[in-house]
Amino acid sequence: MPAILCSAVLAALAVFQIALACGAPLGAYAWGGQHGGVLPVRLRIGSAVSVVLYAILAGIMLSRAGIVTLLPDAVARPAAWTVFGYFVLGAIMNLISRSPKERAVMTPLSVVLAVLALLVAR
Repeated sequence: MPAILCSAVLAALAVFQIALACGAPLGAYAWGGQHGGVLPVRLRIGSAVSVVLYAILAGIMLSRAGIVTLLPDAVARPAAWTVFGYFVLGAIMNLISRSPKERAVMTPLSVVLAVLALLVAR
C-alpha cells in the first residue's frame, strides 16, 4: 500500500509539473518560488523532465514492493533507499525555500513521500 500511495502522490505532482511546463502561473509553488507566475523556459523544461523522473521513482517504488517487476530486487532494494534519500533531501530543500507557498505545500508532500519511501525500502 505505501508504494501505491507514493506513486499516487508522484502522479499528482506530475500533473502539477505538466501544468507548470505548459505555462500555468503556479511558479510560487516550485523551483524556489522565485518566479511567482509563469516559469521561464528553462524551468518549464525542468518541470517536463521532472515528470519523467517521477515516473522512474514510482517504478522503483512499485518494483521494490513487488507490485510490478521492473527491476530485480538486488537493484530495487538500494534504489528504493536512494529514492528515500532523494525525498528527504527534497523535504529539506522545500523547508528552506524562500517561497512561503512552496514551504507550506511542498514540504509536507516531500515528508509524506519520504515516509512512504522508507516504508517501501524497509
